Amino acid sequence: MNKVKTTTMALLMMTAVPAAAQFNLGKAASGALKSVQAITLSDEEMMGYAKESVRWMDEHNPVCAEDDPYTVRLRHLTEGLTDVEGIPLNFKVYRVIDVNAFACPDGSVRVFSSLMDIMTDDELRGVIGHEIGHVALKHSKKAFRTALMAGAAKDLAASANGRVAALTDSQLGELSESLINAQFSQKQESESDDYGYEYLKRCGKNPWAIALAFERLQQLEQEAGTGSQSKMQKMLSTHPDLQKRITKMSKRAQKDGIARPDNQ
Repeated sequence: MNKVKTTTMALLMMTAVPAAAQFNLGKAASGALKSVQAITLSDEEMMGYAKESVRWMDEHNPVCAEDDPYTVRLRHLTEGLTDVEGIPLNFKVYRVIDVNAFACPDGSVRVFSSLMDIMTDDELRGVIGHEIGHVALKHSKKAFRTALMAGAAKDLAASANGRVAALTDSQLGELSESLINAQFSQKQESESDDYGYEYLKRCGKNPWAIALAFERLQQLEQEAGTGSQSKMQKMLSTHPDLQKRITKMSKRAQKDGIARPDNQ
């Protein structure tokens, strides 16, 4: 997966097993059990699935080496960001052309090299702080649980036609894409902004980073144009209004008496 594509995950509906497929009832029951397990997963089991998916992503994307300039830079700008709510954080760079960054329920944070190319260290910290907020507030975990339920539903539907999908590269790929392209509500996005601000502040980083990141995204949005086919417009369509987020985070930093960094 040299280029990560943006997709929309939809929760699939359960399909009953027709009479013609009763000979495969055992496999269908197995699929139903997977669906129940997806709903009742413990935190430990959830993290296990997440870690497996992250391992798959790291194996199928070009990960920058430890001495690569991208990795060195990311390590420097995330110094001191070691854990959140008891979850250890780990950071890697994918050398891909997409502009993105995401964080997983297990604390794995992945930043795309193309995003690093267009953002300063402060702006990147803002993006990373926001993404870590999704982990801390369990938004990423809930989105991943939904993806697991969708996968279980697909297994059950497949068994009804006499073909049970195994846990293969394809399944891991789908779960991994759900991590990369997780969709959050505007409320969750706002909550993550607030958490990211406090998290960076608590870790000794300038929380202006959140506002600076949004300013950069707003600039990219404007440069991309306002047409309905603009990729940047589509990417940000489900997010709260950028100007409102910039204003909110800026006022918060000013109220806290924190100086705006040079952002270079």
